[in-house]
Amino acid sequence: MDQLNNGARALMLDTYDFRGDVWLCHSFKGQCHDYTAFGPAIDTLREIEAFLSTHPAEIVTIILEDYVQAPNGLTKVFTDAGLMKYWFPVTNMPKNGQDWPLVNDMVQNNQRLLVFTSIQSKEASEGIAYQWNYMVENQYGNIGMQAGSCTNRKESPPLNDNSRSLVLVNYFRCIPMKKLSCEDNSRNLINMLHTCNGAAANRWANFVAVDYYKRSEGGGSFQAVDLLNGKLLCGCDDVHACVVSYNWD
Repeated sequence: MDQLNNGARALMLDTYDFRGDVWLCHSFKGQCHDYTAFGPAIDTLREIEAFLSTHPAEIVTIILEDYVQAPNGLTKVFTDAGLMKYWFPVTNMPKNGQDWPLVNDMVQNNQRLLVFTSIQSKEASEGIAYQWNYMVENQYGNIGMQAGSCTNRKESPPLNDNSRSLVLVNYFRCIPMKKLSCEDNSRNLINMLHTCNGAAANRWANFVAVDYYKRSEGGGSFQAVDLLNGKLLCGCDDVHACVVSYNWD
């Protein structure tokens, strides 16, 4: 299957008004400060543009925790970064839980950048998809790491809401702890994906968010993604089992 040769990557970014521009930042009491700011958003977005330019079969999804209030602030920074030529238009996004286009079609149309915002009004004003119109998400942080339990975060529709076609599973601590991430990203993560599959009306996650994704006691987050891709693509426990079988008779 050619879909196996096409990649898809996702980033979760926090965007703020800061220093007269859009910055990536963690907030303190809802505000970006010098000691919490990461850098201008355009620097990271230009890296994404360079990646898409040099990897023409790749798809990137950006999920924004969005605090930008400047009118058209996000549109401007995405335009300045040269990303609009890859933009997947919100008008083409499936409503009411319908299927998304095939990866190959998205690649052929060069609509390889999906962007979601947490601000509802920006879908109409800037053409940026409102996350909760298309996606459900489980609770993040320590509460979301309780074995056998998978509940939606308060902003999200219920996990079993089939009118939203995408599922995001969080599995990371409130305070990142590198020493514990090996255990977190291994069997415990796989178990949570199965738990959330049941909570989401037997739907496997399209996205999984973890801390220190390279750390594990085995396959880790890479094995988790292989599991999800295998389940989504061909119902197998590993994407590498999704091969075309030929009958030569």
